Amino acid sequence: MIIKNKTVVNDDWYVLRLGENDTPETVQVPTGKIIVPLQVWQAQRDTLQARAQLGVWLGSAERAEDLQHDLGRFAVIAVDFPKFADGRGYSIAYHLRVRLGYQGELRAIGDVLRDQMFYMQRAGFDAFAPRADKDIHEALKGLSDFSVTYQASADEAQPLFRRVSRRGQP
Repeated sequence: MIIKNKTVVNDDWYVLRLGENDTPETVQVPTGKIIVPLQVWQAQRDTLQARAQLGVWLGSAERAEDLQHDLGRFAVIAVDFPKFADGRGYSIAYHLRVRLGYQGELRAIGDVLRDQMFYMQRAGFDAFAPRADKDIHEALKGLSDFSVTYQASADEAQPLFRRVSRRGQP
C-alpha cells in the first residue's frame, strides 16, 4: 500500500534494490512494473528503454539532472530517503517538478514518516511509501497537518502575502 494523490491505494510497482553481490550492469531486472535505481537505468538503458512500465529511483546523493533528457520515459520517479534526517530528497523533488518540469508520479520511498509528508508534498511529491512499521492511514493524516502555507514552493508558486487581499489595497 502507498499514498497517492492523498488516497491509500494498492501499490503494483516493485522497487528494485541492488543486493550485496549485484552490480548495475549485471543485475537481472524483473518484468512488470519496476522502479530501478538510477545506476541500473544508466548501465542498462539500451535494454530498458523499450519497457512501457518503467520507473527509476534516485538516491539522496544523486542528481535530478541525470534524468533531464529521459523524464518522459518514466511513469514513476522515486526519491529514496535513507534516513529521517537526510533532507536532500526535498531538493531533488523540487528540482524535478519546478526546474525540469516533470509531470508524472513523484514518489518518496525509504524512511518516510508522517512528520515529513506535508513538507514532501510541498516540494513536489504526490506519492508516498511510508515505512512498513508505520500505520499508513495515520501517515495519510500528515498531508493535512496544516491548512495554510506561508512560503512559495512546488505546490504553491505565490507566498501568502501575494495570495491575500488586504482592505484598502487594490
